[in-house]
Amino acid sequence: MAAVKSCLLLLLCLVVFSSCSPFEEILKKHKSDTATGTNWALIVAGSSGWYNYRHQADVCHAYQILKTNGFKDENIVVMMYDDIAENTLNPTPGIIINHPHGFDVYHGVPKDYTRRDVTPQNFLDILRGKSHAMEGIGSGKVIASGPEDNVFVNFVDHGAPGILGFPHEMLHKADLLMALEEMYENKQFNKMVLYVEACESGSIFEGSLPSDWNIFATTAANAHQSSYSCYYDRKRKTFLGDVYSVKWMEDSDKENLKVETLQEQFLIVKKQTNTSHVMEYGDLKISKLPVADFQAAGNMDGMRNIRPAEQSFVVPSDAVPQEDVPLAILYHQLHDSTSVQERQIINQQILELYKLRMEVEKKMDKIIKGVTRNREQANRVNRQRVELTKHTCYKTAVNRFHDICYNLGQNNYALRNMYKLLNLCEEGIDADLIERAIFTTCVKH
Repeated sequence: MAAVKSCLLLLLCLVVFSSCSPFEEILKKHKSDTATGTNWALIVAGSSGWYNYRHQADVCHAYQILKTNGFKDENIVVMMYDDIAENTLNPTPGIIINHPHGFDVYHGVPKDYTRRDVTPQNFLDILRGKSHAMEGIGSGKVIASGPEDNVFVNFVDHGAPGILGFPHEMLHKADLLMALEEMYENKQFNKMVLYVEACESGSIFEGSLPSDWNIFATTAANAHQSSYSCYYDRKRKTFLGDVYSVKWMEDSDKENLKVETLQEQFLIVKKQTNTSHVMEYGDLKISKLPVADFQAAGNMDGMRNIRPAEQSFVVPSDAVPQEDVPLAILYHQLHDSTSVQERQIINQQILELYKLRMEVEKKMDKIIKGVTRNREQANRVNRQRVELTKHTCYKTAVNRFHDICYNLGQNNYALRNMYKLLNLCEEGIDADLIERAIFTTCVKH
């Protein structure tokens, strides 16, 4: 009799509370407020070259997540150099992976903008929906978002204070923020989320992204740190991913994105990315929304895990700073080599890389000595890390250095020294003097 009463009581409870189960309460709590809008995505790999394999692998994986979660290709714009899948160094032609023994993330990825079309100006025009500016370039697709639409931006590449790298040019902080402000004022989105993988990526938004622009951004590192690469693959002889990027994507592969919030994903990625400090900026209220509001579209009831058997929630032990990747690759190759002749070639390549680093340091020292008043000021320029405020001076100095000293898109070590040019500007040294010192150092000598 007691058992019957218990069953009846349980049945009564189920009837009373069936309309407000814990799962449904969670869904109500995090219900999207943009059901009438369209979700858009712009995903960008800003590098080229086999040793930068990981950046395009990250972006291709991001595309697969969006596609699996209901995005139509017409609402996704992909920018990547596209020199990896069919590279002569690729032992699996036409295939790109983002995880050891991982699945192919390259299949089906739209080739919207490739090679020379991957530029900062094109990126900004695509983001701002300037279709007339993109006529005759690539696919011509842009982010044609409106006031009810959400926008997701994923950028992956190298970086420096106030800079995001592209293959042959640099995207400057001031230009990106101007574009975001213009979009906000023109009501070109409801809410926007940016995930940025780059060294010193926190410098792009630190103290600069207002909390009332309806934009939430997370970055792989703070304003002064490197971001880290991971998953060295002995077969491909390169790194397959970046720690911050693979961690947010492996989380998105696994979680129910209708329930998980952006803040919950951020905290998971922050905990697992112990190689650098993952940061968040802008309108933090947006972080309370479901990830699905930005990484999914349409009906997600049939959403499946992309890689259920390959989840890796252990922080990669082979992670290295971005600027050390070329050296790390060579040291891995040296370790695996069994040929005396091959080891000699690799040792020579390592030596050449160290020589290039020394050359970069010497040229930067010469530039600094040419414009500073005394040793004390020169030491400050070499050591301090300050916030960027003199944008015009810094942009001029960086562009001149890029044009006549080193292609910063191809020399990440030189890029990581740009904080010294920033310091020269913040010391109040005239941009013309810095330009002349750069010319004298890199052209005359």
